[in-house]
Amino acid sequence: MKYTCNRWRAIRQSTLGPVATVFLCSLAASAYAQASFYQGKTVTIIQGRDPGGSGDLRTKALVPFLQKYIPGNPTVIMEYMPGAGGRKAANHLFSTARRDGLVIGNPSIGMISSAVLGESGVQYDIDKFFYLGSPYSTYHAVFVSRKQAGFNSIEKLQAVPGIRIGAQSVGFVTYNEGRLFAFILGLKEPRFVAAYGGAEIDPALMRGEIDARATGADTVVGRNKDWLEKGSPVDFHAILEVPKGEKHPDFPKVPELESFAKSDLERKLINMARAFRIAGTPFVLPPGTPKDRVEMIQAAFRKTFQDPDFSANIKK
Repeated sequence: MKYTCNRWRAIRQSTLGPVATVFLCSLAASAYAQASFYQGKTVTIIQGRDPGGSGDLRTKALVPFLQKYIPGNPTVIMEYMPGAGGRKAANHLFSTARRDGLVIGNPSIGMISSAVLGESGVQYDIDKFFYLGSPYSTYHAVFVSRKQAGFNSIEKLQAVPGIRIGAQSVGFVTYNEGRLFAFILGLKEPRFVAAYGGAEIDPALMRGEIDARATGADTVVGRNKDWLEKGSPVDFHAILEVPKGEKHPDFPKVPELESFAKSDLERKLINMARAFRIAGTPFVLPPGTPKDRVEMIQAAFRKTFQDPDFSANIKK
């Protein structure tokens, strides 16, 4: 690079002047240094979930675009660190993960809600991460029960104590939303089975290990189209719109959760859940990551989110 800049300087200095020439050479050298750092390297995305679920698929949709837009075109791989609703991964990113720009975190939105609500096990400061953005913010959570369980109405859901609601780890967003649905709908002494990976909950529901769950409307459309057809094996009871008023085209007749709220306190609780969900699934860099690499990765995420091919890829 030194030879190239010196040669370029000799050719252009007479027309640009020495100051401009040195400035442009410095920019070129900086861009080269950034690209050369990532060239041949591997960037690891640490997810706070198990493989195979919708969150994992959304994260994997980023990979070819990050490889394209990060200077040097590094390899991008996944590492899975489920547990404590994203707190395990967030704690690792905050205190243990490498701070050289080769580690990106996607612990799940549970890392935000757990910290804001002062949950136990939070050993990180959410204000000290470097935020890279989220591929979505609009979301629709739906509460479903297995048809064979016989809970085909809200009244039947409310009448039976001990309904088993499946979820991922305690504090994970689907667990929190399952508790929210159960509370607002007035279920009696529901039992929460927080023992599954994201891809394991639907099969557990169909096998009768659990009676109900909260899930994403888009997940249903993409993974369980038979749930929307005649003879569906599930019943849909309520939907949470994020943001409020954003209707989902495949669930026009499912009542919005807030319509079941019986007090101002319950409406505030629902709005708080919406506020957490609208953050999407934030990607972060650990505290202490060098500023130039933070800016490089942030730029790569911006270019990814603006790429129309990425929008098509994540929808698929």
